[in-house]
Amino acid sequence: MRIAVLDDYQDVFRTLKCHARLKGHDVTAYHDSVKDPGKLAERLNGTDAVILLQQRTPFPRAAAEKAGTLKLISQTGRNVNHIDVAACTEKGILVCGSGAGLPNHTAELTWGLIFSALRHIPEEVQRFKAGQWQTTLGTTVVGKTLGVYAYGRIGSIVARVGKAFEMRVVCWGREGSTGKARAHGFEVAASREAFFETADIVSLHLPLNKETRGIVNHTDLARMKPGSLIVNTSRGPIIEAESLLKALKAGRPGFGAFDVYDDEPVLGGNHPLLKMDNVICTPHLGYVDRDTYEKYYGAAVDAIVAYAEGKPVNVLNPEVLKK
Repeated sequence: MRIAVLDDYQDVFRTLKCHARLKGHDVTAYHDSVKDPGKLAERLNGTDAVILLQQRTPFPRAAAEKAGTLKLISQTGRNVNHIDVAACTEKGILVCGSGAGLPNHTAELTWGLIFSALRHIPEEVQRFKAGQWQTTLGTTVVGKTLGVYAYGRIGSIVARVGKAFEMRVVCWGREGSTGKARAHGFEVAASREAFFETADIVSLHLPLNKETRGIVNHTDLARMKPGSLIVNTSRGPIIEAESLLKALKAGRPGFGAFDVYDDEPVLGGNHPLLKMDNVICTPHLGYVDRDTYEKYYGAAVDAIVAYAEGKPVNVLNPEVLKK
């Protein structure tokens, strides 16, 4: 089989343990990102299977209709909101999704961003290298209020760490999320308004879907304290982009730390958040570590090997198998 691996930014796929399991197949890894459906279909011309890492590359109907030879999409994880599964089914393209990374990795990065922002670590490192010594004053977290929006796999870890640092932890989200937070002994905000008004740090941990796109809006941000920090390690579009820029420029919240953006990858430093002195940005590093890659790609390779053996697994559109 001819197999394409998309968005292998670090040229890491060939170094993973699962790569050896595709011996005998023709594997090509691409290190850049192609979003245009026509160009994507052209890239996949002659390909039998493609591995998609998370939601880096959308696969809309326009791509499915032009990808003439493609028989299998092996998606890391089961989130396929970026794939037009119905169009794939019509074109006879099997979609398989499986595998999951640990939530700890993104939770760890969340706290890395929090401390980097509050203690001005990136600035101090660069200024120290330039010959300066102690140019800022940092802020501690003890006694502060941490607002956790969505007490799920990642948010619950962030909350527990906040408690360990002797913070007041307040949660918000859907009923299932807040119910779990209460059951684990965490405070739930009296209202959405109170959540944003009282938090010194707001950390967002929502999945991206139709309901959560733009769920954090101008009104929410305007309620935040001038000295507060908002952190997003989930997905960029859960915050209204223009509202976020305006709010940070207005100083409510006073600071931001972001790992995710509306359109990724961000290249050439071409993003307004990168130009703001009160913001720290990282290039979507939340799940980007070797352990997670081994799990994600390993499951994707399992699906390809099973398909090649005529025994597809983790199929998300079984109708294709009946054709």
